[in-house]
Amino acid sequence: MNSVNYQGRNVIIPENPVSRFLLSDTRAAWIWLIIRVYVGYEWLVAGWHKVTADAWVGAKGGTALQGFVKGALTKAESGADVTGWYASFLQNVVLPNAKVFAYMVAYGEILVGLGLILGLLTGIAAFFGGLMNASYLFAGTLSTNPLLFVLATWLVLAWKVAGWYGLDRWALRYLGTPWHAKSSTSMKL
Repeated sequence: MNSVNYQGRNVIIPENPVSRFLLSDTRAAWIWLIIRVYVGYEWLVAGWHKVTADAWVGAKGGTALQGFVKGALTKAESGADVTGWYASFLQNVVLPNAKVFAYMVAYGEILVGLGLILGLLTGIAAFFGGLMNASYLFAGTLSTNPLLFVLATWLVLAWKVAGWYGLDRWALRYLGTPWHAKSSTSMKL
């Protein structure tokens, strides 16, 4: 339940049964397991291709990212798909540091994939996966990014149960949550 302060009173707004089931009930965890493993697999494969490619992190590290950024900048110049502020970010921040960003992208994709597949810090992994999807979308790349962004957003919302069939079942007990101190009795999963 959520509480809202209305004219000095604390008003409780009950959560609807569908969202309570999907986002807070461990009986729905199998749904999130399927989505989580699919999205994680997509990220792991994408990251693995980058890590094993010379143009990303090998001897020619960063050249693939430079090509991607230059393509996005061309789209921005023609007024298609890429907004000016993002083109400015790509040109002034990413392009001069392409090698560093190439490593961050490649290994970030692998970490997101592993986090989702293993169900470890699922909400955090899904958030960073969604952030990368949004970055690709801002750069004018569709592919599977819209679908993966939507699924990542759902996984972030369902973080409490999305990792139930995974390492979060134990990790969240050990780490605690921001609103509960770390202890064995503070969070009964």
